[in-house]
Amino acid sequence: MPADNAEPAAPLRTADFDYHLPPQLIAQTPVEPRDAARLLVLPRNGGPPQHRQFADIGDYLPPGCVLVLNRSRVLPARLYGRREPGGGRVELLLLRREAPGRWQALGKPGRRLRPGTILRLEPADTAAAPDSSPTGQIPESSPPVTAEVVAAQADGVRIVQFSTEDGLEQLGQTPLPPYIHRQPADPERYQTVYARQPGSVAAPTAGLHFTPELLAKLQAQGIDTAFVTLHIGLDTFRPVSGDDPTAHTIHTEYYELPAETAARLTRARAEGRPIIAVGTTSVRTLEQVGQDRELAGMAAAAPIAPARGQAELFILPGHQFRLVDGMITNFHLPRSTLLMLVSAFAGRARILSAYRAAIAQGYRFYSFGDAMLII
Repeated sequence: MPADNAEPAAPLRTADFDYHLPPQLIAQTPVEPRDAARLLVLPRNGGPPQHRQFADIGDYLPPGCVLVLNRSRVLPARLYGRREPGGGRVELLLLRREAPGRWQALGKPGRRLRPGTILRLEPADTAAAPDSSPTGQIPESSPPVTAEVVAAQADGVRIVQFSTEDGLEQLGQTPLPPYIHRQPADPERYQTVYARQPGSVAAPTAGLHFTPELLAKLQAQGIDTAFVTLHIGLDTFRPVSGDDPTAHTIHTEYYELPAETAARLTRARAEGRPIIAVGTTSVRTLEQVGQDRELAGMAAAAPIAPARGQAELFILPGHQFRLVDGMITNFHLPRSTLLMLVSAFAGRARILSAYRAAIAQGYRFYSFGDAMLII
């Protein structure tokens, strides 16, 4: 079973998860090739960190372990258009799909997006600011894509119904995190090589370091792979603002644990093979499933069943990990829910010490940055 890393019983404070990062260490572009990123290997239960390249990760993964990867694909979720008839420019950021053609979104200017407003979408290069770079354009013969604002929520979120979802990928632009200041030359560089299920507004960045060749090499040495889906929402960019992190409300995100993955994980646990989550999104998926199993009164040794739903688990120090034995992750923002999650897994003091070592070694941080293996 996964080990626990108990923290002192003192109340948690958001300031306990703060650190200073020199701005020049925020990666603005990805390294090439993908697996040339640096890798900090952190033994979970003691020992100094080791500094390697991501291509060497197979030297540290236990034989027979299962890598669990999130196959969510980033949507070109930033859309532009005009209010009809003859209105001004608008911008939409899609957050979550509620039903076919129906999405939660943020809009600018919000005061102009009242229920009943009709929007006509345009390619990003014609409707957006001059420095925008579209992912493509739909053919001129295609019917226009329109959207109706059907509801406005108190938190500023709009519910939008599209006339069709065909063409949205060609019209939209990838919404990069706010600390990355320009679009990559190749939009696929902000996708994992195994991304299949569109639905995220941010990439599961720990997986950006894998290449097809590295995955094949790991499989050849007996490491299994399995896939989940968790569609990443806006909350991944939002730091915890209050002093008490336990009072923070985390947004829910859709997840799916397919039958094939459930079977692979059941076999691995029965055979004593570790489960290694690739990214905090895979961690959240697995631990949501583990918590739901426990709440349903299922024995720890019971087979893992397929599952889908809304992940609402906020993992803080003190969390008992039920399914995850190790994780691959990037370096996260100060005061973020993701930094709190990895601190829950390896201990806050140990994680912050590793971050200080990474800063001293000149590691690159955040989405396009380097990686850490905690095992």
